[in-house]
Amino acid sequence: MTGRAADRARYDRATAHLDAPLAIVDLEAFDANADDLVRRAGGKPIRVASKSVRCRALLERVLAKDGFAGIMSFTLDESIWLARSGFDDVLLAYPSADRAGFAELTADPKLAASVTVMIDDPAQLKLIDEARGDGTEEVRVCLELDTAFKALGGQVRIGARRSPLHSPVQVAALARAVARRPGFRLVGVMAYEGHVAGVGDAVAGHPVRSRAIRMMQSAARKELAVRRAETIRTVRAIAPDLEFVNGGGTGSVQHTAAEDAVTEIAAGSGLYVPRLFDNYTSFSGRPAALFGQPVVRRPGVGTVTVLGGGYPASGAAGPDRSPVPYLPEGLRYDPQEGAGEVQTPLLGAPADDLLIGDKVWFRHAKAGEMCERFDALHLVQGDRVTATVPTYRGEGHTFL
Repeated sequence: MTGRAADRARYDRATAHLDAPLAIVDLEAFDANADDLVRRAGGKPIRVASKSVRCRALLERVLAKDGFAGIMSFTLDESIWLARSGFDDVLLAYPSADRAGFAELTADPKLAASVTVMIDDPAQLKLIDEARGDGTEEVRVCLELDTAFKALGGQVRIGARRSPLHSPVQVAALARAVARRPGFRLVGVMAYEGHVAGVGDAVAGHPVRSRAIRMMQSAARKELAVRRAETIRTVRAIAPDLEFVNGGGTGSVQHTAAEDAVTEIAAGSGLYVPRLFDNYTSFSGRPAALFGQPVVRRPGVGTVTVLGGGYPASGAAGPDRSPVPYLPEGLRYDPQEGAGEVQTPLLGAPADDLLIGDKVWFRHAKAGEMCERFDALHLVQGDRVTATVPTYRGEGHTFL
């Protein structure tokens, strides 16, 4: 029996008493992935990206491990909820316009001490001040450096369109604005190199494209290392008590950790290892998060139909944003239908061995987005479900 076939047998036995659709996390794989992230970080702490986990119980599990410290959240509402739940170091990774949230943050000493907000524009400081109401607590602030790689005099730009602050001079100007403004304290700088951390460099069946990606990423890492170091030197001259410099992501952990200017690494997807993280030369992980859909029809030879399954991931629409049938091996989508809203036909020889009620296991394209479809995660150890824990959705929260 192959490793994947053995995993399928375990998951089927573990969930035999449960009806699909359902979602599981293989704790042995989850813990092994966490250990590998720590190894790659080389002694620098890893801040867990909550959007890639979206389950309080699993955030608690990974933060109990040596090598992990703090959470990187994705909305202010989520940040406040996590802080009130006992997480005392929450970095909001994106600017917010949540006026009610800022009023709550600035009125509560515990929240203000636990949550750091992200800015890249003085207008965001103004919005926070206008939202304060009677709140007088000092707001912890992090600045975001744009990491995009620019070539040909800026005519070519590679990287997500995030912060407008690209140069050390621009970041320093905003750092001075924070320093001059009462009620704010600059504590950190973040720079997320998504074009390195989130883009696989070994695309199956595309050797030329893969080589081009590796060349781009190598050049981008070198350019950013110099620019990030200069930026941090400049900012520390303005804010000598800067607490952290955050960088990286699952796909770039070891490269970012090698930079002296960086004090901590962000990662989250590497815990679940969704399908978009299969194509890297620098690391490989174990798929830990899966969802199972029940076989409800057998339309013909070599075909089964499962209930639902059309759970596309965010990003530019394309085949790589669809979940992938994972277990049993050898199933594929009908190209005329793909992953459907209420039913999904699957083709391939393994279909003939599947019975009505059997489960087909899928991997999502991204990590935490799977949790927006399920109220609970069944935690599997060996061939048993040892616990069932709520996702954010299961606790009544859909933050975006």
